[in-house]
Amino acid sequence: MHSSITGQRPSITGQYLNRYQRLAASTAGEGADLLPVTGAQRRFVLVRAMDPAGRPDTVPMFFAFPRGTVDTVRLQAAAQCLAARHPALRSRACVLRGTPVLRQADPGIPVERVRRAPGEDVHDALRRAVGAWSSDGPPLRLFLAQDAAEEVLAVVLDHAACDGRSLARIVEELGDAYRDRLGPLDPSPAEVASHLAEYREAVLLQLEAERRASTPDALAYWGERLRTVQERAAKPDTSAGIPTGAAELTLRADQLGVPFATLLDACRAAAGVLYGPGRVPPIGYPWGGRPAGAPPVLGCFLNTVVFPAATGPERPAPEVTATEWWDDLDRADTPFDEVVHAARSAGARWSGALDGLLTVDDARRRPTLRLGGVAGREVHVDGRRVRAPFAVSVVQGAELQVRMVWDRTVLADDAAQDAFAALAGELRAGLPVS
Repeated sequence: MHSSITGQRPSITGQYLNRYQRLAASTAGEGADLLPVTGAQRRFVLVRAMDPAGRPDTVPMFFAFPRGTVDTVRLQAAAQCLAARHPALRSRACVLRGTPVLRQADPGIPVERVRRAPGEDVHDALRRAVGAWSSDGPPLRLFLAQDAAEEVLAVVLDHAACDGRSLARIVEELGDAYRDRLGPLDPSPAEVASHLAEYREAVLLQLEAERRASTPDALAYWGERLRTVQERAAKPDTSAGIPTGAAELTLRADQLGVPFATLLDACRAAAGVLYGPGRVPPIGYPWGGRPAGAPPVLGCFLNTVVFPAATGPERPAPEVTATEWWDDLDRADTPFDEVVHAARSAGARWSGALDGLLTVDDARRRPTLRLGGVAGREVHVDGRRVRAPFAVSVVQGAELQVRMVWDRTVLADDAAQDAFAALAGELRAGLPVS
């Protein structure tokens, strides 16, 4: 049993570890099929619980191939090989006796051929199929739609089963298994057992790291940092035809890339347009990685760090944001639910919902799916639902690709376009441009 480390109450992670261990011990043989969840996975369980329809966060990747490239039987076998090999890709999230866990399941992975309705193009059909994702079923699913010239494959994952660091590996291993015509029986029982033990070890090491990061000082820091965050107040646009809008731009940046603090200030500028001055919208971004000594397993380990994007009439000096961000990173391992609890204890009227999301990827690590020697072309399928009012994604390479999407049930298109213009202006002012 873990003792209290806060001096006032056991940490949320410590309480969870105690409950999980009691649950696993009390379910006899069934306990071997139960796996603990990380703090990141707890966040996704919380987000799902807050959604009226109980929908999970999904991570879709779309790859276009010449028509006739994809052998769906071979692809399904390859996907089932991955699920047999990696526990995170075959386990289902559930709550037993009030405790979130993963329960292992059969590694069956569906490949659905999506038929286009009259008037639909390939992107419309895939958007509809991915949007109908049911929380019942495997965390990895594949959808294929085609027109006269090409077919587009959607590789879709429940976010509770993966983080950004897992995506390139999933795509690479899927292509390798397809090439080698592997199936669910190819990983030997010994290999399956070894991967299961490694996954359990990695999650337990992550939970122990999160428990250690939930110190009184860290909780006091986050409580003070976020005590003024506020729930959003935005006017929805009910006239939009698809759930989300999008805008993008490409900037030429030097080889040093973009300072992360500049991206945070750009998101702050967008939030100022959307929510008005004098507010403190919470902006979330993923950070972290596997704990030291953990096996390199697939899964969901990155924590969501919260940046209080206080809006005001004047742009803060870049060094102010940079200093705040570095201070945040010193406590970036404190799990999200602990941070929300600390903020609420400090007086914040905040449910844990985020007003904006920021993700940054390295173009050199972007996944490219190869099926039968043919490299897929990654494409965007616009209009998919997003979990926050707006989300900004940045891909760094020789150029900087910046994309913002917004939820049209929360934000009006005109306001979102103005916010994107403010974001772009802040980036142009703050980037080291060649």
